[in-house]
Amino acid sequence: MSPNILLLSIHHQYANMIFEGDKQVELRRVRPRHLHNGDLILVYVTSPEQALVGVIEVEKVIEMSPADLWMVVKRKAGITYEDFHQYYKNSKTGFAIFLKKTFSFDCPIGLEQLRKEWSDFRPPQCYHYLKERELKIIQSMAEKDILSLSEKPKFYQSELALRS
Repeated sequence: MSPNILLLSIHHQYANMIFEGDKQVELRRVRPRHLHNGDLILVYVTSPEQALVGVIEVEKVIEMSPADLWMVVKRKAGITYEDFHQYYKNSKTGFAIFLKKTFSFDCPIGLEQLRKEWSDFRPPQCYHYLKERELKIIQSMAEKDILSLSEKPKFYQSELALRS
C-alpha cells in the first residue's frame, strides 16, 4: 500500500525542533486515522512563518493514558512536564507520533503561494489527508517527489490491477 500523506499544522517552535532533530515525537490529542509506519506528514508551520516547510516519515503511532505516555516520550517530545500536563488536561487518551526521518524543502512554500496554486487551501485545525490532486500541487511547488521520501512500497492502480 502506498504511503498516506497527512497535512499537519505544527507550532513554529516545535517544527523547528523537529527539523533540527531535537524533537522525535509529535504529540496529539486526536489520533490521525490511517497513520502508520512509512506514512508521511507534510508540515505546515503556524504563525509567524505560515508555510509548508518539509516532510516527516512516520515510524509508529502509540496511544496511552497521558500519565503512561509521558513516561515513554518525556525525553523525545521537546516539551516540559508542565506543558505536557496542560496539553492533555481533561484527556483520557494521548497519542504520540514517532518520527523516523525529516526532509526540509529547499524553499518553504508560504501561505500566499499555497492559496495561489491551491485555491481552497486551509491550514488544518486538526489534520487533513492529501488527495492525489493536492499532492500533485504540492509536489510541483516543492519540486520534490514526496512519495519517494517514504520507505513504504508504492503501488499504483495499474500495478494493482496486474497483481489481481
